Amino acid sequence: MAEENEEVKKSGGGKGLMIVLIALIVILLIAVGAGGYLLYSSGVLSGQQQQGTEQVKKEEAGDSNETYKAAINDLVLNITNAKGREKLMKLSFSLKSTEPTIESIVEEYKAEIVDVVIGQISARSSEELLTVGGKELLKEELMEDINNIINEVTANNDDIKRNNIKKILFTTFVIK
Repeated sequence: MAEENEEVKKSGGGKGLMIVLIALIVILLIAVGAGGYLLYSSGVLSGQQQQGTEQVKKEEAGDSNETYKAAINDLVLNITNAKGREKLMKLSFSLKSTEPTIESIVEEYKAEIVDVVIGQISARSSEELLTVGGKELLKEELMEDINNIINEVTANNDDIKRNNIKKILFTTFVIK
C-alpha cells in the first residue's frame, strides 16, 4: 500500500511539470507569432524595401512634392592641416533637389560646381573638416553656392525654380 502511494505521488509531480512545459511552449509560440507579425507589418518580411531611387518623398526635404537626386563622385582634393602639412581628401556627395532635371543640369555645369567645392574645401583645415560642425557648415555653404550657380545658369528658364537644392548628403568623406 505504501508503494502505491509513492507511485501516485511520483506520477502527480510529472503532470505538473508537463503542464508548465506546455504553457511555456504556448507562450513561446505566441511570442514568435507576435514578433513575426510586427516584422511583417513593418515591411521587413513582406518584401517591401526602401528604394534609393531618384524620386524620394519631399517630406524629408521639408515640402510635400517629390525630390530628385544628382551626384558628384570621387573628387580628390588637397587640403592642409593646422601645421601646414598637405593631406588628400576624397569627397563624393549627392544633391537633393525639387527640380526633375537636376541631374542633367549638374552634369552640364559640373565644372562650375567642382570649382566651388574646391574653393570651399581649400578655405578650411583638415581639423575643421573632421568635426561634425565643420561638415555641417561646409554643407550649408556648398548648398548656398551651388544654388547660386544653378540660379545663375537657369535664370532665363522660368520653368526651373530658384534655390531648388534642398540638401547635400556626403557619400564619401575621407581625409588621409
